[in-house]
Amino acid sequence: MSSTFTKLTTADELLAMPDDGYRYELIEGELIRMSPAGARHGRIAVKVVNRLGPYVEKHGLGEVYAAETGFKLRSDPDTVRAPDVAFVSKSRVELVGDPEGYWSGAPDLAVEVQSPNDTRKHIDAKARHWISAGAKLVWVVKPRERTVIVYKSLADIFEVSESGVLDAGEVVPGFKLTVSEIF
Repeated sequence: MSSTFTKLTTADELLAMPDDGYRYELIEGELIRMSPAGARHGRIAVKVVNRLGPYVEKHGLGEVYAAETGFKLRSDPDTVRAPDVAFVSKSRVELVGDPEGYWSGAPDLAVEVQSPNDTRKHIDAKARHWISAGAKLVWVVKPRERTVIVYKSLADIFEVSESGVLDAGEVVPGFKLTVSEIF
């Protein structure tokens, strides 16, 4: 009887890969290639960064990270994911410093912008993965519907309409964002 063995990719191997124009995530050792984001996707992510980043910096709350930033959520086999926007609290940044590699663990806030080819099931699974890995808050921006799904826990999930306001609560104290501002 023969067996087939597929070599799993490690986080270190992913980090060392040459840039080929694609983004990759690592899910339990399996390399997942993602196409570059479309224009709308990128514009929306930047609008979130442009509002969140200055607020976080002004109040000394931590650091905001761009889409290329990987977070190692699991080891052996390794899982590395990269949200479209991430926030890590000052206390965690002071504890860890400025790692050259991936952040260990989930960001405090992960923001995902739904791409046209992302199904509801796929984006929900990704948000739940962030929460399960330790994120305190996940925002899933849905450009077509012009809404944001907020995940505070696996059981506390709700949708905010275009006229509504996102409140980052204790995760980013005092930060609020009207959903229409990101569209």
